Amino acid sequence: MSKNEEPTSRSARILYRPVGLVGSIVAGVLAGQVFQQVWTRVSRHPDADAPKALESEYSWREVAAAAAVHGAIFAVVKAMVDRGGARAFQRATGEWPGD
Repeated sequence: MSKNEEPTSRSARILYRPVGLVGSIVAGVLAGQVFQQVWTRVSRHPDADAPKALESEYSWREVAAAAAVHGAIFAVVKAMVDRGGARAFQRATGEWPGD
């Protein structure tokens, strides 16, 4: 926060909570879809779902790679959705919901 900016009011943070919650749900769904598309393209088994930790037919390397890719995609999509939601909230209310 720069010197010229006022801190976010308590009411703005409270009003933003439902927006943030909906954004998190949307981000989770969107990230899952993006991950499925990416995994289908990079996997040795294009018609198979990503390996889960308890599926014995996959190696440690495959499970770790799937988890790392899934985590990275989720983090990027979540950040983009959160930032977009905060910008929309700011345009609507004149206050930034964070800080």
